[in-house]
Amino acid sequence: MNDLLTATIRHLRALVGFDTRNPPRAIDTGGIFDYLRAELGGFDLDLRDHGAGAVSLLARRGQPRILFNVHLDTVPDSPHWSASPFALRVDGERAVGLGACDIKGAAAALLAAAQASNGDAAFLFTSDEEANDARCIAAFLREPCRFDAVVVAEPTRGEAVLAHRGIGSLLLRFAGRAGHASGEQQAADSALHQAVRWGARALDHVASLAGEAFGGLRGLRFNIGRIEGGIKANVIAPTAELRCGFRPLPSMAHDDVLAALRACADVAPVEFSETFRGAPLPAGDPAHAEARRLAAQRLAMQWQLPIGPAVDFWTEAALFSQAGCTALVYGPGNIAQAHSADEWVALEQLDRAVHTYHRLLEITP
Repeated sequence: MNDLLTATIRHLRALVGFDTRNPPRAIDTGGIFDYLRAELGGFDLDLRDHGAGAVSLLARRGQPRILFNVHLDTVPDSPHWSASPFALRVDGERAVGLGACDIKGAAAALLAAAQASNGDAAFLFTSDEEANDARCIAAFLREPCRFDAVVVAEPTRGEAVLAHRGIGSLLLRFAGRAGHASGEQQAADSALHQAVRWGARALDHVASLAGEAFGGLRGLRFNIGRIEGGIKANVIAPTAELRCGFRPLPSMAHDDVLAALRACADVAPVEFSETFRGAPLPAGDPAHAEARRLAAQRLAMQWQLPIGPAVDFWTEAALFSQAGCTALVYGPGNIAQAHSADEWVALEQLDRAVHTYHRLLEITP
């Protein structure tokens, strides 16, 4: 085992030992952030508490042109872990621990690379990616981005990801008129019937977009996650609530997707509200999405990073892209191991990542 990988595992063991589950996001400016500050000697450090467990640390050395961003929060552990999720286990060719794959492995590799280099470097560590109410990157981007490019760490199997889907969540509420179910019903009588009809039309609309493509991704991803309402089988439902999510291609205008879904209702819902919106990568005008993807591709090629396919999962790289930065996603690990019991990252992936980060710290785009 080489020195960079040994240092990475040492840092990962420490980072996994801090409980940064989100929720409950009981994270403060001590704990894991004390560890980072102690290990980042020679850096100018800007630690900020954004409230409710959202903490960010901007570490800067010299005049870097690349910003590396990595989140430190993890999902909650499941009851199916075979040992403590906070005690790193190096098992054969794997490192097992909560967040080892998503994405404390990248944080550990960045620390090891920084300590083995005197090059210019900038890191933005955050604690609020894994649940709603994210604050850290939004606060960072209230000021103009001073970097030529941003590398966001997520499990991409050591490949540069240049594009991913956007994401949106919807809440629909329907209203009907309670009554005995033996009578003939009109379209607006049952709130549940309205919800089911809307869902059927929405699914048909999504199927009609199956041929649209961008960067290897195809179609609009759509999921009806929950329908609630009604009283019993022989009572016409007076109320119904439906929650769904969709993931558009970067070439699809988010508002156009919303308008088309709204039009699927033959009876207008009493509420049609968006509960979450995340831009795609690259963000911005869909007409210019391919040009922005090519700009990120040129950087990845200049940095000699292997380029992977576009992905279906969402990342905070979209926030940087939306702010006008050239952003790409790169990190060790496979998304298939993220959020799982006995989450793990391959040592080979950590080794490749730390050596890549070490090399990138010396590069000016």
